[in-house]
Amino acid sequence: MSASAQHENTHEHLRQLADSLDSGALSLVRQQINSLHSAEIANLLESLPPNNRRIVWKLIDSELTGDILVEVNDEVRMGLIEHTDEHDLITAAASLETDDLADIFDDLPDVVLHQVVRSMSNQDRRRLQSVMLYDEDSAGGLMNPDMISIRPDVNLDVVLRYLRQRGEMPDNTDKLFVVDKEDRYIGVLNITDLLTEGSKKPVVDIMQTDEKALKPTVSANEVALFFEDYNLVSAPVVDDDNHLIGRITVDDVVDVIRDEADRSLLSMAGLDEDDDMFSPVVRSAKRRAVWLGINLFTAFLAAWVIGLFTATIEQIVALAVLMPIVASMGGIAGSQTLMLVIRGIALNQVGKTNARWLLWKELAVGALNGVLWASVVAVITGFWFQSLALGLLIAAAMVINLIVAALAGASIPLILKRINIDPALAGGVVLTTVTDVIGFLSFLGLATIFLI
Repeated sequence: MSASAQHENTHEHLRQLADSLDSGALSLVRQQINSLHSAEIANLLESLPPNNRRIVWKLIDSELTGDILVEVNDEVRMGLIEHTDEHDLITAAASLETDDLADIFDDLPDVVLHQVVRSMSNQDRRRLQSVMLYDEDSAGGLMNPDMISIRPDVNLDVVLRYLRQRGEMPDNTDKLFVVDKEDRYIGVLNITDLLTEGSKKPVVDIMQTDEKALKPTVSANEVALFFEDYNLVSAPVVDDDNHLIGRITVDDVVDVIRDEADRSLLSMAGLDEDDDMFSPVVRSAKRRAVWLGINLFTAFLAAWVIGLFTATIEQIVALAVLMPIVASMGGIAGSQTLMLVIRGIALNQVGKTNARWLLWKELAVGALNGVLWASVVAVITGFWFQSLALGLLIAAAMVINLIVAALAGASIPLILKRINIDPALAGGVVLTTVTDVIGFLSFLGLATIFLI
């Protein structure tokens, strides 16, 4: 199904659900909602205002609630948990895979956690503990300890018999992991090779030993890049002693990619991807107030720079008309460089080894575009205000601001990254401040020097 078709289905489901809720046909709501996949239900719940969300939540079949709690964002999950009976929460949590349970573990009430952990086998309890040791945004936090490992000295027919006795395999199992007697990772046996090679062949003759394993402390972003580079469906996770401790599957990586995209987009506006878009007005206002305050400070800084040249603007009114052009062009040019560098950092393509080359390249691009568009603006301004001097002046200011914008756009993300500040969160504000201040300062400063 194409992405557009999927979005159309989501909108249609939401419309049908809203119509049923408005008419009070709760039995129809129950039928509509429980016919969907848990991920679709989670998406619909996030799309409903709080009152309707609580009504729908109570109509969802109990066997779906655990998976739905994993799928929704953090704030929506907390709201759903608050309106769920303890017994239902225990049932929902107990139905989850170990890695999924770890994802929502800290959100569950203590009494629920106590009951769930008590009901687990010793093996599952150890698996949960192994996942909980690591940050949720790391390979260890993403991994699932439920996996199949085999020895290299057995024949393929032995492996097949073992799988038949086991009865089922974990989801997204495209390979079996080969380990020694100490559970140290050696390599992988692809399912396709298991099914197509002669059954009397030993695993050691068929397995691949060149597939790399991930360390549990590797960041989630690096895991996503690892899967992309090697086109993987699953990958092993090993500890410092090379013991196999879990695996990561592509469905978890897709979640990482989407979360990272949401985070990058929303953080530029000071928002969090885990915020509920239907949260109470006061709560939403408080969150956004901080970011608005920061932007207000930068706006006052730019206004202060303009205020330094009040006398100049009073004498040449055309400056007030033209100065937004200089700041705007610098802001756009700087944003292009900023986004390019932030993306390069996220993909591990920009670092100490090539940062200087990239900086010079962006300076050259800024200078070239500055000269090009400054010439255009100079001609338009000269004809508009019948002033060659004013045209040359705004052209010079544009060249200066576009070069500074390129320098700022390339260097700000690297500096923020070095001091452990997310470039996507703070880069835009810092860049806007720089381009506004330099744009106004260069334009009005040159005007004060040469036209007054």
